[in-house]
Amino acid sequence: MAFRVGGGNASSGMGVAEHSISTFLELQRKKVHRYVIFKIDEKKKEVVVEKTGGPAESYDDFTASLPENDCRYAVYDFDFVTSENCQKSKIFFIAWSPSVSRIRAKMLYATSKDRFRRELEGIHYEIQATDPMEMDLEVLRERAN
Repeated sequence: MAFRVGGGNASSGMGVAEHSISTFLELQRKKVHRYVIFKIDEKKKEVVVEKTGGPAESYDDFTASLPENDCRYAVYDFDFVTSENCQKSKIFFIAWSPSVSRIRAKMLYATSKDRFRRELEGIHYEIQATDPMEMDLEVLRERAN
């Protein structure tokens, strides 16, 4: 059973399932997941976990898990090496809203994004993507450095 951190409607955004927050914390603190993909469950009126990717999964695995024609929220734990040869990790929040998705879905995800994003403390960067090129691995590298 999922607990809601709050109700919601189209103007205030959806509630957030407790499981969504705990899964994000597993990614952030325990490094159990490489990424988490969230979707809005309109029946429950909350943001829920759709899929998680293990620590060994690649960025290509992550992008292949996003639907081509529907919106999603995602969090990706990006590991990289700095120019000083230091291993670092940055957490990206990605609002995926492909141009071919339904207008209703785009509106629902847009109105719910800020509330959901505020529940996830510790995000380093945010990317709004309507096309795969807007969230290419190079984009993450540039933002992280």
